[in-house]
Amino acid sequence: MSLRILMVAVFISTAPAYAQEAGVILYHGKIVTADQQFRVVDSIAIRGERIVGIGAREEVARLAGPSTRKIDLRGKTVLPGLIDSHVHAADAAMYEFDHPVPEMETIADVLWYIKSRAAVAKEGEWIALTQVFVTRLRDQRFPTRAELDAAAPRNPVYFGTGPDASVNSLALKLSGIDKNFEIADGKPGRIERDPNGEPTGILRSCSRLIKIHSGDKTPTDEDRLRRLKMLLTDYNSVGITSLSERDLGDQGIELYRRLREKGELTCRVYVMYSVDAQMPLDQVKQRILSAARGPLHRYDNMLWVRGIKTYLDGGMLTGSAYMLEPWGLSQVYSIDDPNYRGMRYIEPDKLYKIARFALQNELQFTAHSVGDGAVQAMVDAYSEVNKEFPVRPARPCITHANFMTAAAIQKMKALGIVLDLQPAWLWLDGATLRKQFGNQRLAYFQPYKSLFDNGVIVGGGSDHMQKIGSLRSINPYNPFLGMWITLTRQPRWTDQPLHPEQRISREQAIRLYTLNNAYLTFEEKEKGSLEKGKLADLIVLDRDILTCPVDEVRSVQVEQTYLGGKLVYTRR
Repeated sequence: MSLRILMVAVFISTAPAYAQEAGVILYHGKIVTADQQFRVVDSIAIRGERIVGIGAREEVARLAGPSTRKIDLRGKTVLPGLIDSHVHAADAAMYEFDHPVPEMETIADVLWYIKSRAAVAKEGEWIALTQVFVTRLRDQRFPTRAELDAAAPRNPVYFGTGPDASVNSLALKLSGIDKNFEIADGKPGRIERDPNGEPTGILRSCSRLIKIHSGDKTPTDEDRLRRLKMLLTDYNSVGITSLSERDLGDQGIELYRRLREKGELTCRVYVMYSVDAQMPLDQVKQRILSAARGPLHRYDNMLWVRGIKTYLDGGMLTGSAYMLEPWGLSQVYSIDDPNYRGMRYIEPDKLYKIARFALQNELQFTAHSVGDGAVQAMVDAYSEVNKEFPVRPARPCITHANFMTAAAIQKMKALGIVLDLQPAWLWLDGATLRKQFGNQRLAYFQPYKSLFDNGVIVGGGSDHMQKIGSLRSINPYNPFLGMWITLTRQPRWTDQPLHPEQRISREQAIRLYTLNNAYLTFEEKEKGSLEKGKLADLIVLDRDILTCPVDEVRSVQVEQTYLGGKLVYTRR
């Protein structure tokens, strides 16, 4: 054999080996794979955006080549990149664009903020404060019309909590709401009145009637992009590498598309497209089809429009969740009807038709369904669809599902229904709910252990709505706080856990934010665990989450976050 032929032969035999070498190997770690066996291994090898090897150090080391970068983890714990099943990031990022909003725990805090805004606002400019839920205030009530008048006598004031609101006299006047006003748009709602029939300023499920003209600065598209990037970076800082936008319209989708196009998207985004179920059915179907036929409906691991979201009932924070049994009289929730069960927004036949149409068009369907009555309604709708075609492959979803029954859980298991729950609500609101409903009625409030035991796939989310900052946000989006809540079930402002028999293990708590959430978005073969061939989304922690004292779980810090093998966050 000539020298030239020999050299070519050597090149051919060695080239594939070098071409297949790992770009980076992380070793000497406690790498929690979160795979089906929940293995813990020493090393992981990454090439491009994928994992090419994971396991014992000696085995993974064989993938090293001359250019492989080797990183000693020094015994640190590694988890898959965390996934939040429910955020409203595009909107949340803009909440403090005009000015910072302090945390509020009391009515006095609320009134101080409104008074401070009135001091810098022009006469007649609106002052709006949203999502400061009265059940999360120590006073547990709305500010009164008189209090708002005193705090801002020259300005209309809107204090909103979801569909409910408290407003002052000037806001009522500018919106045309007086003693003779009646709701005439055919939509739900109730205007609270005093014994003389005058509006008290409290509006239930009809805040839409208030005609707000904000004096805040109007952000540009570039402002929105900048703020969204800031928020995504903060998500990365607490280990979040994927998220599900649970009610996104065209403007928000365009922001994410632009970030992806510029290579500046640091979280993978699964979109549930916003659909107003109050529209006529033909318009609802047209909106669903616009999502199904759009170019972003094709799978892309960075941005994927794959679901439809609508609203079935009200909220537990505002006393409007749709329950199987009456709420009961309540001063906190202003409930004076002993038969009141909450608010249901979609009648059964229309709900069934919307769900069927979405699933038929390869769009996962979900609806905001907080009360056990709403959850049962969703189960019933999916059961009807299942008579025509199997719904399990479509992974029909229920969002929030805070209250449920043992029978509903069995039906979820049979149909393959998946759930999107928010542990932080148990921590923030558990004491108030126990006071309202009693302990027995909360036996199936966020029943994580029952769901795991019955094989119902449930994912953990935050329902992050406003502010940047994982613990100061409304609602908090720190996943380690969420895990701690499922481990302890300890509501704040009380020393009594809420149904501790529903606590889950650390392995299960981690699955809520990893493999389970990947399953919720049809991506369990792409991410959610650290396995060969999957996306190299992973995080390095400052302590061992599997063995640290349970109260330390909520304090876990992320030291590094990798997205597709690329370092996107380092703790300073």
